[in-house]
Amino acid sequence: MKLKNVSFWILMLKMCLIFGQNHVAKKVIVIDPGHGGKDSGAIGINGIQEKDVVLDTALEILRLNKTIFNNQLDIYLTRYKDTLISLSDRSRLTKGIKADVFLSLHCNASRNTSKGIEVYLHNSDNLNTKQSISFGLSVLNESTRKLGFKKRGVKFANFKVLREASAFCHAILVEVGFVTNSDEADFFLKPENIRAMALAVLMGLYNYLNI
Repeated sequence: MKLKNVSFWILMLKMCLIFGQNHVAKKVIVIDPGHGGKDSGAIGINGIQEKDVVLDTALEILRLNKTIFNNQLDIYLTRYKDTLISLSDRSRLTKGIKADVFLSLHCNASRNTSKGIEVYLHNSDNLNTKQSISFGLSVLNESTRKLGFKKRGVKFANFKVLREASAFCHAILVEVGFVTNSDEADFFLKPENIRAMALAVLMGLYNYLNI
């Protein structure tokens, strides 16, 4: 697998946004960096920890929304540093601020050579789940096309954060890559690649919201 150099894409995006911005009521977004504190999540083949990768990505999403997208989205994180927040508290925050969208960030792990990005949503039979399919596809397509990751699809799972969040907003969980895959683990060692992943996820979100 060869992951792409995306610096040119960021520069082009900055130029296009000068002409493409519009003024709409801000959507409230919760970005949930998984794990944290004593819960490291998956440990990468090169020693990187899932909790650090997803926090760095979430913080970069927050920064890009401000610097490139002129704060068109009202984004909150469930954690801003290396702390462990309970799954229930993540859901309570999402409900309490009446979020329109919940997006949980994670890294995958496998005992084999698995690779790629996949998106999960809860299998509730409600309108939020149906809308979340479009949301998940938007993020998945943007990140795999722009970054060169394998597309593993949109899947259903009974994860607690998705089960609770999908009751009142559109909710997905994104596995941004396998830290047990040498190429993908090394990809996340570079700050510019964290930035690229953050931008891809954010563009998927903007595309879904038609902003």
